[in-house]
Amino acid sequence: MRILVVEDDVQIADMLTEALTNRQYIVDAAYDGENAWHWIENHEYDLMLLDITLPKMNGLLLCQKLRQNKCTIPVLMLTARDTIADKIIGLDAGADAYLVKPFNLDELMAQIRALLRRGGIGAKKNLAWGNLCLNPNTYEVYYSQELLRLTPKEYAVLELLVTNGRRVLSRPGIIERLWSVDESPTEEAVKTHIRTLRQKLRLAGAPSDFIETLHGLGYRMKKVD
Repeated sequence: MRILVVEDDVQIADMLTEALTNRQYIVDAAYDGENAWHWIENHEYDLMLLDITLPKMNGLLLCQKLRQNKCTIPVLMLTARDTIADKIIGLDAGADAYLVKPFNLDELMAQIRALLRRGGIGAKKNLAWGNLCLNPNTYEVYYSQELLRLTPKEYAVLELLVTNGRRVLSRPGIIERLWSVDESPTEEAVKTHIRTLRQKLRLAGAPSDFIETLHGLGYRMKKVD
């Protein structure tokens, strides 16, 4: 899941980015309202964390612009403004929830989970492909009952492949879905993750071509009976 953090305080933005990344979210950060609007126009997000006091376009105007353009992304406003009137203004502008700074990180994460559930992106069903089973809620992966020890990015790549099944995913497409804008990995990074995934799957008993390569096109899962 991809989250856009819109916060002009770089220290707070970095803290939020680190905390969310550690919880397996893909995170982009914008430091003013106009830049945030640019990211929204060019990328798909599951949630936005939005400060009100922003340069170029404040959070209230940005939220109103989102709703006027039929953008339904859940918005959680983070602000030092703590009066009832301020909260009403934020919610009327189109925010889905409102959290006052300084906030408790555990409370913030609970709010995020609640908003994602409300948008139908909360707890997910297990994914299966042949003898492979993934639990998107615990990030555990089993092949024929054997637990695979995957890094967060390896898990994300495998989940994306299994979700798409026989649909071919190109390396640039995988990068677009699984890496933040700031990371800018090369296609070699995707090849490396695919290679290590194949090694770990093979050690658990999967066929060597369980993840297929279509040369010049990308990757997909091997057809299962």
